[in-house]
Amino acid sequence: MSLNAELNVEDMNCNNCKAVVQKSLNALDGVENVSIDLAAKKVTVRYDEGKINLVDIKQTLMVEGYSVIEI
Repeated sequence: MSLNAELNVEDMNCNNCKAVVQKSLNALDGVENVSIDLAAKKVTVRYDEGKINLVDIKQTLMVEGYSVIEI
C-alpha cells in the first residue's frame, strides 16, 4: 500500500540541497515519488510501506545532514 508523508526539512535552503534530497530519496527502494517545495522547506514522499517505512526515509535525510520533522 502506498502512503504519502509530508516532511519539514529546515536545513534545505538551496538548489543543491534540493538535488541531494531528491537523489537520496529516489535511491531508496520503495520510494515512488518525491516532491520538494524549496521555499516552504517541505518534502512530500510517496512510498510503498511494504518495502520501506517512514523511519528509514527520515534517517536517510538525517544521514545527509538534514533536520527532519514530520508534519
